[in-house]
Amino acid sequence: SQTMSDENTLLISKRGSDARAAFEGKDPEASRIYHDGRDATTEKHQEEGGLLKPAIFGGLDGILTSFAIVAGAAGGHLSTQVVLILGFSNIFADALSMGVGEFLSSKAENEWILRERSREEWEMDNYPEGEIQEMIEIYEDKGMSKEDAELVIKTMAKYKDFFVDIMMNQELELQVPEEGHVVESFKEGIVMFCSFSFFGSLPILGYVVFPALFPMMTTEELFFSACAVTGLVLFFLGAVKSLFSASHWFMAGMETFLLGSACATVAFTIGQLVKGSLSSSNP
Repeated sequence: SQTMSDENTLLISKRGSDARAAFEGKDPEASRIYHDGRDATTEKHQEEGGLLKPAIFGGLDGILTSFAIVAGAAGGHLSTQVVLILGFSNIFADALSMGVGEFLSSKAENEWILRERSREEWEMDNYPEGEIQEMIEIYEDKGMSKEDAELVIKTMAKYKDFFVDIMMNQELELQVPEEGHVVESFKEGIVMFCSFSFFGSLPILGYVVFPALFPMMTTEELFFSACAVTGLVLFFLGAVKSLFSASHWFMAGMETFLLGSACATVAFTIGQLVKGSLSSSNP
């Protein structure tokens, strides 16, 4: 039933959290307890990490793109109206482009991998001895003795589909996608679009929200408020990224903040330079 499925999902999630906590705390006893009490068919690592790339990349790209517009406009002394027009039109056009691009590129990569798998499967059907020998040599290169490599490979070769997947991973260093890879690619595209749109809108929304709340704010003050919002969001995205890596949340946040600040500085400087060159050529 659906209720039973939800309960199993929650249990797996809790056990996965226990395993990660044991690893992060370097607690061998907690790890042993987890593995002794688990079902081997249900151990899962952080599958949500598969959508981490489009979420983080989309968010960073979105906020840096919009803030580059804000910084360039501030450096060029453009009006608030120009910032809003350029900002929102550019953000949603770019978000759509990035979302479609993420879907198509992920789908194309998976289709290519599956085509390579079909080739490996065909080679296994027509010349299994050659494929087995290639895998034996690979395992020998990894440090196995010839006898052990032959035993392992010839045992795995009895199970064709399993062995082909192993060949894809060990020989070609490719991860075979799941059956529903098109749906997963579509999800990645949606996540990219939403993340780019949401985070990209934040610096520009400041030019709408802050004047409504504080009508006396100057253009410079609006720009500084956009800087503060952008800095906080960059740090937040970096801290979230640390949940899926070995980095400390503060260091990951500062890394993203500093890299984003460098990009914004470049945009502001270019805006000032262009404004200066135009002013000098049109006295």
